[in-house]
Amino acid sequence: MGGILNAIEISSQGLSVQRSKMNVVARNLANAETAETAEGGPYRRRRVYVAEQESGDSFSGHLRRAGRQLAQTHPSHRPAGGSRMRTQSELRTVEAKEAIDTDREFRLVHDPSHPNADENGYVRMPDINVIDEMVDMMAASRGYEANTVAISAAKKMADDALEI
Repeated sequence: MGGILNAIEISSQGLSVQRSKMNVVARNLANAETAETAEGGPYRRRRVYVAEQESGDSFSGHLRRAGRQLAQTHPSHRPAGGSRMRTQSELRTVEAKEAIDTDREFRLVHDPSHPNADENGYVRMPDINVIDEMVDMMAASRGYEANTVAISAAKKMADDALEI
């Protein structure tokens, strides 16, 4: 059962990462024409970078912090010597970090009537390519879907194992 819980834990981390990516892409698309932000200047494209965290925590650790316990079988139902299954995972966790993409320059649009136009009539606009953003959104969506399928498969395996 520990392997199945590890699979669910890994896929749940994947779901969180892909959700973060989809949120950032949606924000980029929403601000593709934003010439002035509260911080000043045009909107800068954001990206999500995924990094390994040094200290991983297990599913059972999250349950302990939440004050919940897994339902367990009665001790007399376990084999003699009762080697208790370990649920502590030695797996690492991942973290999605959002960062501003500083590699891209702004694009200049000639619009003398825009309030942010310079003396030559050019406005600095975000260099956000809608097609690139849609490709990133589709990749994140497929990754999200793959993780949900993996969780469903792990749940089915656990269910099938309980029916034996």
